[in-house]
Amino acid sequence: MKHAKLVEDAKLDPQRYYTQPSDVLRDRRLTDPDRLEILTAWERDARALSVASDESMGGGEPNRLRDVVKARLELEERLNIHHDYSESSKFGGGTEKKTG
Repeated sequence: MKHAKLVEDAKLDPQRYYTQPSDVLRDRRLTDPDRLEILTAWERDARALSVASDESMGGGEPNRLRDVVKARLELEERLNIHHDYSESSKFGGGTEKKTG
């Protein structure tokens, strides 16, 4: 699979290509910006599932969200991207600030 196709497909359905969010960090085919795009897409999907889970009292999705956020934050730390976190943010969403 060509690199660009892999990245685009993985952004659409990260769990199809990766078992755990940390697997995205270890995939040597990806650049760090690719990893960030995939993890951001995965986080968006996990947040949507978490909201649906809260409404239906299901389980499992908050743990996946936590794993995705942890992987994203690890990558952002490596890339030296910092956030201003709002107190209402449960899992680390915030306003992005890049410092150089």
